[in-house]
Amino acid sequence: YDNLLSTELNTEYIQDTIHKTSIETNQNNETHKSNNNNNDNQTIQHIDSFTEPENKRQEAVGIDNQKETQKAELENTIHTEQAISVQNSDFVLVKTYIPNIIIDLKYATTENFTGQKIYSFTDAYLRYGTVQKLMNVQKELNELGFSLKIWDAFRPPLAQFTLWEICPDSTYVSNPYNGFSSHSRGNTVDITLVDENGEELIMPTRFDDFSTLADRDYSDCSKEATKNAQLLEQLMKKHGFKAYFGEWWHYTDKESYVVEEEFIP
Repeated sequence: YDNLLSTELNTEYIQDTIHKTSIETNQNNETHKSNNNNNDNQTIQHIDSFTEPENKRQEAVGIDNQKETQKAELENTIHTEQAISVQNSDFVLVKTYIPNIIIDLKYATTENFTGQKIYSFTDAYLRYGTVQKLMNVQKELNELGFSLKIWDAFRPPLAQFTLWEICPDSTYVSNPYNGFSSHSRGNTVDITLVDENGEELIMPTRFDDFSTLADRDYSDCSKEATKNAQLLEQLMKKHGFKAYFGEWWHYTDKESYVVEEEFIP
C-alpha cells in the first residue's frame, strides 16, 4: 500500500511539474513572440525613418521637374504668341529675341568717325523679319563659341542728316537728300564678332575706318582678320543678308522695307 501511494504521489508530482513547465514554456513563447513583434516594429520604424525623407525628396524633385516643365511650356506659349502677333515689318528690340547678343551702338557714343554723339538711345531696334535672320546667324556662331556684336542698327533719318553734314561723302555716308540710308529702313546692321568672353575678334579694321583696308578685298589683311571677316560674311549671306563691299561690317537684309520716319527708339 505504501509503495502504491508513493507511486501515485510521484505520478502526481511529475504531472504537476509537466503542467508547470508547459505553462512556463507557453509564457516564454508569448514573451519571445512579443519581443519579436517589438523588434519588427522597431525595424519598420527604423526603415520608415529613412524612407520618409527619401519619399519627401523624390516628391520635391517631382515638383521641381513639374515647375520646369510648366516654365518651358509658358515660354513656348509666349514665343508662339509673339510670333503670331508680331509682323515682319514691325520694329522690335533685338535683345528681346537674341538675349545674348552684344549691343554697343557707336553713334550713341563719341567712338565713331565724327567724334560726336549722333543719337541718344542705346538699344538696338530692327525689323522683326531681320531679327529672325540674325537669330539664325547667332545660333550658328554660339555653337562655334562666338557671338554677334552690333555697332549700329536702326538709324533715324534725322541722324542721317547729321552724319551727312559732318561727312558729305557718299562712299561712306548715304546722302539723305538723294535717298535715305538702309539703316533708316530698319533692316541693316553694322556688326562684328566677339568671343565667349565678349572680346572682339581681330578684323581687317576697327569700326568706321574709311581706308581701303575696310573693304572686302581681304588680300591686304592678316590671315586671322581675313578668316574672321569671311566667317561673318559667310554666315550673314547664308541667312539672307547682302554685304556692302566698302565696309566689311555692313550688312543689309535682302528683304527691303520702307524708310521709317516716325519711329524713334
